[in-house]
Amino acid sequence: MKYKFSGLMAPTLTPFMNDSEQKLSLGCIPQYAQFLSSKGIHGVLVNGTSGEGMSMTVEEREAATEAWAKAVKVTKQNLMVQVGGACLPDVLRMARHAEALGVDGLLCLPELFNSPAGEQQLVDYLSLVAAVAPRTPLLYYHNPPYSGVHVDMPKVLALAEKQIPTFAGAKYTDTDMQTGAHCLRVPNTSVFLGCDNVLAGAFALGFDSAIATTLNMVPGYGTAILDAVAKSDVARARQEQAKLTDAIFAISRNGGWVSTMKVAMNLLTDIDVGGPRPPLRPLTQDQVQQMKGELKGLGLL
Repeated sequence: MKYKFSGLMAPTLTPFMNDSEQKLSLGCIPQYAQFLSSKGIHGVLVNGTSGEGMSMTVEEREAATEAWAKAVKVTKQNLMVQVGGACLPDVLRMARHAEALGVDGLLCLPELFNSPAGEQQLVDYLSLVAAVAPRTPLLYYHNPPYSGVHVDMPKVLALAEKQIPTFAGAKYTDTDMQTGAHCLRVPNTSVFLGCDNVLAGAFALGFDSAIATTLNMVPGYGTAILDAVAKSDVARARQEQAKLTDAIFAISRNGGWVSTMKVAMNLLTDIDVGGPRPPLRPLTQDQVQQMKGELKGLGLL
């Protein structure tokens, strides 16, 4: 495997100030990294979907990357940085910047407006990104519900692994476990599950790594599921997945994924990540109170 990490990785939430401009608030990143490390989360993904990377300027994304690169030198966590979701010159700039900081891996969304017309066009695009960061493993960010890009993922992995020397795998944010299982069979690639609701089933199929938003605020469920599957304790894995699913429903019931997860982070931890950046909508006070009540009912507050 070209990517030297397996296990659980948190797609970090980007802290914004609660002001009219919602400027970055990166002072909490060392505390954030220490918190995740103490909970058994030994990898972080920066500037992904949960991190609102596509709503940030290049300078902001680079600043967030720098803050996390500094923090993980202390915690010894694996650092993956998402560089896609922008125009190609900016993507290449961020890839170069991340490699210069010595990050462990790059993750890249496809072009989001002029979407790739097939697997080979996508791999050719990824080749351009890999070329400017030749010492850093590159993974593809497969997230069709957000990107709208639907491709044959096993084919993408096989083509990219042959064409791109540094290609290392993908973040697979899809509940299609049949295709996911086929992805796991492509040699020399690492596939990270990106769906919190199916961790137990995916681990049972053979996934050994996940990048899941709930690892930020309720990491115990994810670590328990992975441990249970490793010990062939199916009943415990199901129980922990059911608890996690209940928590997800309580959190996400009244708003968008990122907006609700940021509220949950603020409620369940000492890390203040602020609210979401428009056009994402913040929750109303009534919605926050409802979430708080349901989380108390689940014993999380």
